[in-house]
Amino acid sequence: MSDIQIYIADLAAYNNGILHGAWIDATQDIDDIQDQINRLLKNSPEPFAEEYAIHDYEGFCGISIHEYEGITSAHKKAAFIEEHGELGAQVASHFGDDLEGAEKALSDAYIGEYTSLEDYAQQLTEDCSEVPEHLAYYIDYDRMGRDMDMSGDIFHIEISHDQIHVFSNF
Repeated sequence: MSDIQIYIADLAAYNNGILHGAWIDATQDIDDIQDQINRLLKNSPEPFAEEYAIHDYEGFCGISIHEYEGITSAHKKAAFIEEHGELGAQVASHFGDDLEGAEKALSDAYIGEYTSLEDYAQQLTEDCSEVPEHLAYYIDYDRMGRDMDMSGDIFHIEISHDQIHVFSNF
């Protein structure tokens, strides 16, 4: 069972005060998800159960899933996270859950992983030019990194302490 799951609630039962639902692996094939939903509704304690909603989810790493989100949309988000992991989910959140924009950023704009924006600025400077030793102590790489980020030249995703992923802003 995947850790990326949605909880499907039977609304006929829910509206009558009965909790009847199931956790479903959102990464599996859409037809398999729909089959499990159909089985859930068929086994409902309420007759004529036809409607369902997503009442909970887990493993989506910050990407939001709405109660009446379509199964296809939830599946696409789950597959994206399965492929790209937490970094992909954080990038998608940065783009307002726009998976297409996140995919483009991951493939075209990713610069790399650094311990800080300061480390990124220092590496960029040293890769692009030779800093004379007598001037090296006067360069404020921390401020350079912060300025690049605040000006919109780059954006960063911080996964954990000392794990910052830097992207060019296209």
